[in-house]
Amino acid sequence: MTAPAFDEAGIGQWTEPDTFEVTAERIARYAEATNDPIARHRAGEVAPPVFAVVPVFNSLVPAALSVAPVELLSKLVHGEQDFRFHRPIRPGDVLTSRARPTGFTGKPNGTAVVVRTETVDAGGALVNEQWMTAFFRRADAGRSVGEPAPPHTFDETLRAGDPVARVVARVDEDQTFRYAPASGDPMPIHLDDELARLSGLPGIIAHGLCTMAFTSWALLTEVGGSRVEYLRRLAVRFAKPVLPGQELTTRVWPAAPGTYAYETTVGDEPVIRDGLAEFTR
Repeated sequence: MTAPAFDEAGIGQWTEPDTFEVTAERIARYAEATNDPIARHRAGEVAPPVFAVVPVFNSLVPAALSVAPVELLSKLVHGEQDFRFHRPIRPGDVLTSRARPTGFTGKPNGTAVVVRTETVDAGGALVNEQWMTAFFRRADAGRSVGEPAPPHTFDETLRAGDPVARVVARVDEDQTFRYAPASGDPMPIHLDDELARLSGLPGIIAHGLCTMAFTSWALLTEVGGSRVEYLRRLAVRFAKPVLPGQELTTRVWPAAPGTYAYETTVGDEPVIRDGLAEFTR
């Protein structure tokens, strides 16, 4: 079989800048759509950490498809996400974002395309950076090109100690229908059961970043003082799709001063691996 034609020419090429005006209403809607219990987020006073993807969303898919063939779009799932926060997002911010693919890695089960983004405020100051890995299932590019995403591998020796936190949360049956408009992500695998099954999935799946948002407020409430201002990095690998109605259990281990490793499971099955959170005070 001929390998899909992934295009190296797109690597390193920035998308056109995209501007996003932040409102308290948009922040509050995102917090509600992710079952965030933190009052300041629910009131729209300051954005939850994973809200940072909303201003860059319109740049992510075009950047990935500047490398991957557009006909593979239906095979796209979120592989990894890594946020680096320079400051929180607040109402009134006018943010400008852009994205560029940094590389891709082909394997028999699919190809991972890494996209790096940066978001700046109206004065040009960096607000956050992100590395998103788009995984194109069952499409092997046949080679690896460019730079991978930064590592955030879970240290298995941490399991010898007890977790410092364990948070259980349920994904609501209507979660994807609330998250899609709040985040601006209309991908049909999250909204149309038939199309999701035609794509080889068990049915509608939760947005990976919605699941990540659940873990972000678990970390903030348990080890971050519910203060998004302290969070500097949040990174995960999405291991398995989450279905509406499932119960998530997030376990957190201390890895170093201000640094925590974590994973999230449904029953005994990991759905988020290699979780990493870094805080400063």
